Amino acid sequence: MLANKQIGFIGGGAMAEAIIRGLLKAELVKSSQIIVNDISQKRLSYLCGAFAVSTTSDIQDIAKQSDILFLTVKPQVIGGVIDSIAPVVVKNTVVVSIAAGVTLATFQNKMPGVPIIRVMPNTPVAVGEGMSAMALGKYATSAVSGTVAEVFSSVGKVVTVNEEAMDAVTGLSGSGPAYAFVLIDALTDAGVRVGFSRQTAVLLAAQTLMGAAKMVLETGEHPAKLRDMVTSPGGTAIAGIHVLEQNGIRAALIDAVVAATDRSCEMGRR
Repeated sequence: MLANKQIGFIGGGAMAEAIIRGLLKAELVKSSQIIVNDISQKRLSYLCGAFAVSTTSDIQDIAKQSDILFLTVKPQVIGGVIDSIAPVVVKNTVVVSIAAGVTLATFQNKMPGVPIIRVMPNTPVAVGEGMSAMALGKYATSAVSGTVAEVFSSVGKVVTVNEEAMDAVTGLSGSGPAYAFVLIDALTDAGVRVGFSRQTAVLLAAQTLMGAAKMVLETGEHPAKLRDMVTSPGGTAIAGIHVLEQNGIRAALIDAVVAATDRSCEMGRR
């Protein structure tokens, strides 16, 4: 679906780099199909050297050239980007925004008739294991959404949600890696406490969480059923789970997701 498509990126930061790497690794496009714009010439030089992509400092030029235009910039600068590209974006250009809290209506008001897709990816896209949620604008057809889903599938998994759910996506998967890092760090400290070197403890903790997540995804079993497979009667795992439940880990994680979702809602109203 991406053959002969010109792929543009306004903003050449970490997220753009991760998507570019995924596209090229999956051989969905060639380097010659990608062009990147960024305010930093140093960053453009790096991306050109690392991936052999084209670069430009002209934001309107990249908007004119692109069949799919990714807006991989911070929310605080997206308004200026929209104002700059709106006069030159044509109606068959697909515009994909990863700017948190910036609604589809904000884009659609400035670019009527243009297919807009809003995406919330998370940081593990950098290692090809991201989770991305897409919300589709009025003119984003199934063919358009399928093409964009193919892009984000190259760096992880993708779901499509209603835009109203994007704050909840931010609270769960967008912020979720931070919760996982806290768990890994805590388990590492526990490993050190029971006698491992920190290096070994990090490996044990991180690989264990990754393996558990992979079991959930690949078996399709409910996490509770997989937990029961580990917790033999009177055994070690149930003793540990008992302590976790006593200390409210389940409620704490639920509260964390709700708090992050509420904060995303607040930020979006600014």
